[in-house]
Amino acid sequence: MSDRKEEAGPERLASALMKNGALKSDWLPAFNAAPRHLFIPDMIWPGRAGMNRQDDRLIRSEDPAAWWEAVYRDAPITTQWDDGAHTGPGKGKIPSSSNSMPTMVFSMLDSLNVENGRRVLEIGTGTGWNAALLSHRVGAENVVTVEVDADTARDARKRLNDAGFDPLSITGDGAEGYAEDAPYDRVIATASIGSVPWQWIAQTKPGGLIVAPWGPTYGGEAVARLAVAEDGSATGWFLGSSAFMRLRAQRTERKHVREYLGGRKWPADGRRGMTSLSPESVGDWPVMFAIGIQVPEAFPWMEPYADGSYTLWLRDTAVTSWATADYVPGREEFEVYQSGPRNLWDEVVGAYHWWDNQGRPGFGRFGLTVKGDAERVWLDRPDNPVPVLGGP
Repeated sequence: MSDRKEEAGPERLASALMKNGALKSDWLPAFNAAPRHLFIPDMIWPGRAGMNRQDDRLIRSEDPAAWWEAVYRDAPITTQWDDGAHTGPGKGKIPSSSNSMPTMVFSMLDSLNVENGRRVLEIGTGTGWNAALLSHRVGAENVVTVEVDADTARDARKRLNDAGFDPLSITGDGAEGYAEDAPYDRVIATASIGSVPWQWIAQTKPGGLIVAPWGPTYGGEAVARLAVAEDGSATGWFLGSSAFMRLRAQRTERKHVREYLGGRKWPADGRRGMTSLSPESVGDWPVMFAIGIQVPEAFPWMEPYADGSYTLWLRDTAVTSWATADYVPGREEFEVYQSGPRNLWDEVVGAYHWWDNQGRPGFGRFGLTVKGDAERVWLDRPDNPVPVLGGP
């Protein structure tokens, strides 16, 4: 591969990122000083822009041109499956580490509003690229990066050092932060959360910022930008859609449908009904986010069929309630079964109609306030909380 072709990858990506507004001119020196390919392992599973899908395993030595092309595409790259248990060929069950989509990387860094000399705590070192970019921006001596996976942390530390960066790299639980070097001016997470760890707020200076992907159990996720107040609370707006792997400390185990049916065949003891709300109406990311806030501790799963129909399953995390809604193309009414103390489909319908009546708000109209043990999502202003319609 010629030098000119190698240059074309970074130059082309930088141009695309600046054109879409993700990469601002003040972050361009960091982009150039910490090129992405220095922080990508030889074995990867390239992703696709805007989608949670990965291509098959790609090994640099087997196809260096394809590897280079994947690195300098504006798309995420999965670098680990199943906490390292699966290395290929093919894909594993659950992606557990990645190098994020460059547009997302630089959008989140820009939202930090960080300058040289600011102290930054990064949660989720991953491949080390984000830590390198921050190190160039604020000085490596001002960056602490925490990674829960020992192998991932070790490899990232080597890449950082080889590239000339030496932030404080900690192997540990990111949910705990790193109190030894607190307080920080900024905290940024590259793993999603369903609740903000109190340690992050406690370790952030008043007036400091926390930038983290936040999403309810149900689905839908957006980047939150929270300002920490003198009283130890944190509040701020959601900035836009995101799709990150869950912080390991906040992962939830999801039981198989057989656990809900109690060994019986569907529909077991389910109560039959009909609905005019199509399951197709509740599957997009923004409405899933709105539903998830109102319908806590529940999650969906789609069981597709060859003819284009599918069953939308709803289950609660307590393994007490379930529901199904059968989508059939062309129909205006759909068969529903519900079982347990929670009528999960009814909860979803109520949440959908609330969202619809509010003008179908996108992520930018929502905000989050964290105070003590309580978290509250609000619409348009902090004193207008989103209602909670169901729950344990």
